[in-house]
Amino acid sequence: MNSGAVIILTILYMHGVAELKAETLIESTCRNTPNYQLCISILRASPHSGTADMAGLGLILVDAIKAKTEAALLAIDEVKQLHPELTQALEECRRTYNAVLKADIPEAVAGLKKGVPKFAESGMVDTAWEADICEGSFGSVAQSPLSGE
Repeated sequence: MNSGAVIILTILYMHGVAELKAETLIESTCRNTPNYQLCISILRASPHSGTADMAGLGLILVDAIKAKTEAALLAIDEVKQLHPELTQALEECRRTYNAVLKADIPEAVAGLKKGVPKFAESGMVDTAWEADICEGSFGSVAQSPLSGE
C-alpha cells in the first residue's frame, strides 16, 4: 500500500473515531436531561455538536431553548389577536417566558461558562417549571396555542 493510501485511511479512521466520541458524548449528555429524545434531536441538528465538549453541548441546548422561548414570545401577540379570550393566560406566558430570558438562560450560560454545571442545571429546571406554569395558565379553558413553539 502506498503512503498516500495509508494517510487517507488514517484520516478516515481518525474522523470515524472522532465522530464516535462525539456521538457518545452527545448520548451521555442527553441521558442526564429530562427529555432524551429532544436533547438528541437538538444536538444532532447542530453542526457544532461534533466538536463541542460537554459544556459546549450544554450551551447548544441553552441556545435552542432560548430560540424556542423567543419564538413563543413573538407568537403571543399573534395568538392574542386570533383568540382574545386567552389574553389572561397569554399574559401569564409572557411573564414566565420573560423570566426565562432574563434570569434562567443567563444563569445557565454563566454556569456552563464558569464550569459550574449545577447553576446551569438549576436554570434549565426553572425553564421547564416556567413552561409548565404557562401551560397550566390555560387550565380547562383551552389547550395552549404555544405548545408547538
